[in-house]
Amino acid sequence: MRSGSLFAAFGAAPSLGLNVFLLLYLLASVYIYVSLIRQISARTSAAVGDTRRFGLPEAILAGALIFFLLLNISASVSRPSVQLDEHNLLANLVLTVFVVLVIVTFLLVRGFDLSSLGGIFRISFIRVLGTGIILLFFAYPLILLSELITQRFFGSGSSKQSIVELFSGSRTIEQRMMIIVFAVAIAPVAEEFLFRFFLYGVLKRYFGRFVGITVNALLFAAAHTHFPSFAPLFILGSCFTIAYEWSGSILVAMTMHSLFNSLTLIALAFPEIFSP
Repeated sequence: MRSGSLFAAFGAAPSLGLNVFLLLYLLASVYIYVSLIRQISARTSAAVGDTRRFGLPEAILAGALIFFLLLNISASVSRPSVQLDEHNLLANLVLTVFVVLVIVTFLLVRGFDLSSLGGIFRISFIRVLGTGIILLFFAYPLILLSELITQRFFGSGSSKQSIVELFSGSRTIEQRMMIIVFAVAIAPVAEEFLFRFFLYGVLKRYFGRFVGITVNALLFAAAHTHFPSFAPLFILGSCFTIAYEWSGSILVAMTMHSLFNSLTLIALAFPEIFSP
């Protein structure tokens, strides 16, 4: 029998095996995150003396930040043709760092211990890295499923997020290095501080954990101002928040975010490997 005939005879087996693996992978992902949510729920009823609480001043500041985000989202929707370039990226970087520093200064003046509040030293670096890798691994099927559902109902679309288009179209190593530093090191730290540490902390304080997770993920997805990616970003933001709440360390969410962005850039840099 020729090799072509062998392939034809057994070609269905790898496909069936792959489908079974993907189904088990998805079921394991659902099981992992449902288990985390159940553990968080059980902890909620027992955690009477939760010390991670923000007050009215933090709620006012969070409201101002949400208002600023909504203004930015509205401006992006009204001007969808504006393309991101390295100058806009640098301006966004400076603005983001400025907002983070303002909130950090405000919280320090208010007397908060940020390292304790964010669980910086709650678990070891090795455990942070391992937890981040495992939880991101099991988040991917949920993210990809939401993307498939979005494509099924709204079409695949051809548009990409602005920073993805900027990275794909960059022609110089300096430009790519700037995007890599921003996406892998700066954005995960800044966004996780703003969305998970601060906004989620305020939302949880006044509306409870699960409303906080949902609203926080909605804000996170909307802030990226890219409708085709809204559902996957919502799932991604939810997974980050669940990981933070379950582990008690913001470093876990930052690690997951950094790894996710790193893998995305690797896939963009080597499309011949990842496009299939």
